[in-house]
Amino acid sequence: MEQLLQQIRNFRDARDWQQFHNSKDLAVALSIEASELLELFLWKGNEEADPQKLKEELADVLMYALLLADKHGLDIQQIIEDKIKRNNEKYPVEKAKGTAKKYDEL
Repeated sequence: MEQLLQQIRNFRDARDWQQFHNSKDLAVALSIEASELLELFLWKGNEEADPQKLKEELADVLMYALLLADKHGLDIQQIIEDKIKRNNEKYPVEKAKGTAKKYDEL
């Protein structure tokens, strides 16, 4: 993960783009890229998005998310593990299995 993050930093730094990467703008860019990802499914069936475009938009989403985490010094593996732990508490298997209900409706 660190090697991948370094590649993203190198790309950004070679273009002097870090100056534009404040927290707000990274979050905005992440949201915009997520919307572009969602747009791939507009007016199509559930699994009909173009696979190449899906890879490109998903990569954009992931890169902005990684840059935002990096900006705040967050350990990506740790924050994901912490979230999985919290989700396990909110969605115990015996209550959540096979249902799409939110935790407060279980």
